[in-house]
Amino acid sequence: MGFDVLVFAEQRQGSFKKSLFESLSLARTLSGGGGKVGAVLVGSGVAARAQELIQRGADRVYSADDPSLDPYNSAAYARAVFAAFGEFHPAVLLFPATAMGRDLAPRVATRLGVPVIAEAITVESVPGDRLAVRKSMYGGKVFATVQTRGEPPYVVTVRPGACAASEPDAGRTGEIQTLAITPDPLAMRARIAEVLQSVGQTVDLQEAEIVVSGGRGLRAPENFSMIRNLAEVLGAAVGASRAVVDAGWIDHQHQVGQTGTTVSPKLYIACGISGAIQHLAGMRTSGCIVAINRDAEAPIFKVADYGIVGDVFEVMPIMIEEARKMRSS
Repeated sequence: MGFDVLVFAEQRQGSFKKSLFESLSLARTLSGGGGKVGAVLVGSGVAARAQELIQRGADRVYSADDPSLDPYNSAAYARAVFAAFGEFHPAVLLFPATAMGRDLAPRVATRLGVPVIAEAITVESVPGDRLAVRKSMYGGKVFATVQTRGEPPYVVTVRPGACAASEPDAGRTGEIQTLAITPDPLAMRARIAEVLQSVGQTVDLQEAEIVVSGGRGLRAPENFSMIRNLAEVLGAAVGASRAVVDAGWIDHQHQVGQTGTTVSPKLYIACGISGAIQHLAGMRTSGCIVAINRDAEAPIFKVADYGIVGDVFEVMPIMIEEARKMRSS
């Protein structure tokens, strides 16, 4: 027997995140042969996207579509998720460990009277109808596997990139159920007055399959152009260490680390980054780590799959040129 799993289907401006499809894939694994996968889709004008969630693995989609649900409001969204929980009665609730998911999961868990297991790297079922969750702890210094105890439901946030997303299956069928959400003035005590879109980052750092990050080894902010050039050629997101963010070289939205964004791309290229523990905590679960640093004793080399001991000003132009050749061939 498997678990019944409910996934929060995060969307922004009508677009789904890759991390949602990863969560649906994980939910299908946890459901085994006997469980069901549900998804709760909340927003304005989102009902038309419900079928896509079925193609991605959901057996039932709960759609809460109302103009009052745009833009995101944590209290209102929590009510919608809780309503879906009351209809589906899942044993496990999965939220992507994005900014929205990390904000919403504790609210839902509080209403359910259960804790949250945050930033899961792997989630597996174990005998006794429990979960075994692997996660990093103490700033990424160690990895721990924790098991749930007590009765479900279990609320888990899943780190983006922790698992592979399944390909859509146009032949899958499922049920779409409308959630009637009555606007609650108490849930709308806070509202978003304005959303300011940042410019310059074309690839979402947390969703990117490739991240190119720069550190103090670049010596000056103008040299960050090498990072951007390599990222552009590779179709990658631009990352940075805390030191260069604090120095004002680049915006905080690019910071990778314990106090920035946690990433798990397929490829992470660290250029001129020594590898402070706070930075390693945000990227050490990457699929493949390539480090460039002239200090052979830099901590970054302890987690790197491939290390280049050399000057970034000599190595990076060669990498950019070779990447361009590969792209044009």
